Amino acid sequence: MTGTSLDGIDAALVHFNEAGAPQSLAHASAPFSPQLRSWLFALQRPSLGEVDLAHRAAIAHADEVAAVVLEILAQAVHETPAPCAVAVHGQTIRHRPDDGYSVQLLAGARLAERIGLDVIGDFRAADLAAGGQGAPLVPAFHHAVFATQERRAVVNLGGIANISVVQLHQPTQGYDTGPGNVLLDAWIARHCGKDFDAGGAWAAQGKVVPGLLSAMQQHSFFARSPPKSTGREDFHLGWLETLLTSFAQAAPVDVQRSLLELSAWSIARACVEAACESVWLCGGGAFNARLAQSVAQASGLPVRSVADLGIHPQLVEACAFAWLGYRFLQREPGNLPAVTGAAKPKVLGALWPAS
Repeated sequence: MTGTSLDGIDAALVHFNEAGAPQSLAHASAPFSPQLRSWLFALQRPSLGEVDLAHRAAIAHADEVAAVVLEILAQAVHETPAPCAVAVHGQTIRHRPDDGYSVQLLAGARLAERIGLDVIGDFRAADLAAGGQGAPLVPAFHHAVFATQERRAVVNLGGIANISVVQLHQPTQGYDTGPGNVLLDAWIARHCGKDFDAGGAWAAQGKVVPGLLSAMQQHSFFARSPPKSTGREDFHLGWLETLLTSFAQAAPVDVQRSLLELSAWSIARACVEAACESVWLCGGGAFNARLAQSVAQASGLPVRSVADLGIHPQLVEACAFAWLGYRFLQREPGNLPAVTGAAKPKVLGALWPAS
């Protein structure tokens, strides 16, 4: 126990008899280190700052997730057996694996109360605790459902793109390749007021700015060896704007095309280095036809949608976390240490019971 006074840590080893009466068997106490105590004091200062905002957002997130889950449950009301749990990734707001943490907003207890089912979440923490990146977690699922004798690259095109290299009877590889849609979405939002570039139509109207593309390719993330993961902390408009000071005359549409080619280049590079025979796209970016064409041109490989393998591209990650939830309930590992860098396989997740 650590209390509001911030004086330190108290621990007790307690035996409970059949009547539930406690008997203390051992105890220990220790003061907080000065560094931790100062951090905790800073976090406890009353203000509508990041801590308060994060928890308000987590509660709103839980309520909006609950509405979607209840819609699914209504569709499945006659399914047998009935759903037993809901696996929820939560919303990532910080990814700092080198510092040992990744933060996903998830008010699990509130969500369980809203939907009346157990909630499984916090999937990245156990892998991080074992020295891993906590990401990517989907390669294990990709191998389970997409692996054949062919050496395939399954590429999830979310905000960040990640690759899974899957083949029957071969170790699975996987890591983040770099930006997927995150910069493309941010740039078109700024200049066109749109959430995303549907089909890559705007990027297709532009031309690559060679110097800008080359400068972006020098980002230190691309030089790192797997296991590796990244996020908005690395790839954001502030980083792009710094580079654009040397290309002030570049038209916005040409910057968009250059950003698309950066994503395509980083994905194709990973597929070629892994000696893949084909590329299968999933995630929202799978609908970006111009990006798919650029990946095919840069890699020289056939590029197709996982829809041809029986799963809608937009649902692959949701299915993957349902699979991880199932693994949690079976107390079976969900991570691949060769992918994340963890010291060992780990059961992933934490439970918020509905009752």
